Amino acid sequence: MKYEVERLLKYVQKPGRYTGGELNSIIKDKDKVDIRYAFCFPDTYEIGMSHLGMKILYGLINARDDAWCERVFAPVDDMEEQMRKNNVRLFGLESGDYIKDFDFIGFTLQYELSYTNILNMLDLAGLPVKACDRKELSPIIVAGGPCACNPEPLTDFVDMFSLGDGEEVTNEILDLYKEHKKKGSTKEEFLKEASKIKGVYVPSLYDVEYNEDGTLKAFLPKGDAPEKIVKRVVEDLDTCYYPDKFVVPFIDIVQDRAVEEIFRGCIRGCRFCQAGFIYRPIREKSPDVVNRQAKSLCDTSGYDEVSLCSLSTSDHSEIQPLLSDMIDWATKDKINVSLPSLRVDNFSDELMEKLQLVRRSGLTFAPEAGTQRLRDAINKNVTEQEVINTAHKAFSGGWTSIKLYFMIGLPTETLEDVAGIAELGQKVVDEFYRNPERQKGRGVTVSISASSFVPKPFTPFQWEAQDTMDMLEEKQKHLLSSIHTKKINLSYHATPTSLLEGVFARGDRRLGKVIEYAWRNGCKFDSWDDHFNFEVWQKAFDEFSLDMDFYANRKREFDELLPWDHLDYGISKKFLERENIKAHNAQTTDHCRIKCNACGANKINGGKCDAMC
Repeated sequence: MKYEVERLLKYVQKPGRYTGGELNSIIKDKDKVDIRYAFCFPDTYEIGMSHLGMKILYGLINARDDAWCERVFAPVDDMEEQMRKNNVRLFGLESGDYIKDFDFIGFTLQYELSYTNILNMLDLAGLPVKACDRKELSPIIVAGGPCACNPEPLTDFVDMFSLGDGEEVTNEILDLYKEHKKKGSTKEEFLKEASKIKGVYVPSLYDVEYNEDGTLKAFLPKGDAPEKIVKRVVEDLDTCYYPDKFVVPFIDIVQDRAVEEIFRGCIRGCRFCQAGFIYRPIREKSPDVVNRQAKSLCDTSGYDEVSLCSLSTSDHSEIQPLLSDMIDWATKDKINVSLPSLRVDNFSDELMEKLQLVRRSGLTFAPEAGTQRLRDAINKNVTEQEVINTAHKAFSGGWTSIKLYFMIGLPTETLEDVAGIAELGQKVVDEFYRNPERQKGRGVTVSISASSFVPKPFTPFQWEAQDTMDMLEEKQKHLLSSIHTKKINLSYHATPTSLLEGVFARGDRRLGKVIEYAWRNGCKFDSWDDHFNFEVWQKAFDEFSLDMDFYANRKREFDELLPWDHLDYGISKKFLERENIKAHNAQTTDHCRIKCNACGANKINGGKCDAMC
């Protein structure tokens, strides 16, 4: 650590966020590498260190002899104040060197309300925030992650976007950059060549035209830039890179455990779920690979808990043999196995028995909607009886706490549907006390989390109007008044943040100036309640005569050109239209292992999809 950084730490609340030097962090000789890469997470250390994507790419880049990847997180207010006062630039945790001198600065786009932090981090690094003002070849600003499926609001600031899986395309980008760095190429020359790599989107190579009503008219590629940018897909998870060790933090983080990814994509097709579509096609890891990697992570990092990560863990086609093998070494080593993202319709007796053999963690299920009609409309394909049956099994197995995830503001939702959330929660509570096999002497706790629905790109609801703040607040009050027991704990999201999330989720390039205005007027850490300043955001939209309602609360027609229509994530637009129509008729669609519904995702993976029946 550099002295100028070290001397600031006595003034900050959590110096462990900025020291580096953790177990398994990677130190290299900077004079012996050709490429230096700053992997930036635009939020706090505690959140960023919990992110699996950062762990994967950190290990992947550092596995190269010619590259050194360092971690960078958004400094919290006390550290930022000291950095600005003492002219200390944003630095990498491993070396303490200023990242403005690195070759790449990469941002992961996990949620829309982190966008002002990206600008703030670039400014703290001593760099112009706008891409057009950064003339030199380095540093190249690259971004990827789920929000990159609509990168348009950030195109003023980011040089290139990586779409889809990052394991293979990252190495291709670094190889190309190394060639151009040796040749002394310009930034423009490198970006033009990079745009030819599958999965790379260079926004400066495209012009945008608008209609008089503010809707999009055309995306116009310049020169030989591709008309459609196709996301990258890693075909085989068994052979692709996965780290054998994680950096172990000095301080508590949000999810301080080993994480083993077991498959990508989702077979279910819930119509609200962006991740369930953009991570298709389905690709599974084999049980022996999962077990080998999970055990290695626990051995090298000292963790006593491993979480099996996927969008729907119990949908892995070999979950039973996978867990059987894992239990053998986990029980011996006293390792807790955590299965997040369980479904109520396949929480089997066998699965519960396996979980009982290790230390018991909480159970979380997601009915998503309170009535069967609305669950059918969103294609959840879960019945109320399945929810009750699952609760019964859990209570019989000794669990006394269950968390249920719901959404409010879903398309076609009524106040009756909202009240149904409370009614379903009450039925779960009643099932506990009705169950003779429950744990005696203990009460039950049912935690209900009701997030506000935000329409997202590449989902059947991408054309839907988001509920206004007044509508969401009315539904939140109605839900609260419908709960009549202290056994249910309710939490829900603030409506202004949901509105802003909806704006940027489906926004266009004109929002770049709004983001910059808001940042220059103090906005950052917008997902944190103690930082969020809705009044400044309102002024930012007024300043440029743009309307939040236009982006969030307006229904689109199927023939409208959408800001992400020049990107190909493998999901057919016609398929999404069909699913939208079925939603309004409360018709369900079978999941992928019952019937292939021709979503189109397998076409970008050589016709392969592990869910195909």
